[in-house]
Amino acid sequence: MATLTEAEFSKHVGTTFYAKVGEQEINLTLAEVKPYMPEPTEEKKMERFSAFFDGPADSFLPQQSFQIRHESMGEFEIFLVPIRGDEKTIRYEAVFNYFA
Repeated sequence: MATLTEAEFSKHVGTTFYAKVGEQEINLTLAEVKPYMPEPTEEKKMERFSAFFDGPADSFLPQQSFQIRHESMGEFEIFLVPIRGDEKTIRYEAVFNYFA
């Protein structure tokens, strides 16, 4: 399994990740990785970023943890939050915030 860092996710923008939902998998495309720079008063040794995924509009994923699979990164669990959608896609955000 790959380390879940901003650098690792950034290598895979535009690729497909698979969220396990019951017996099926929902395809999610990694659309963007956004780093967060620490404020002057915040801890400097933190890994802080968001990964944004686009999924199909007809397969809504509720806010919760999902088992994710990726061909290069392996399997891991992340918490996804739906943040917007239209007739074609739903965008999800996974926020990472931990000591590096």
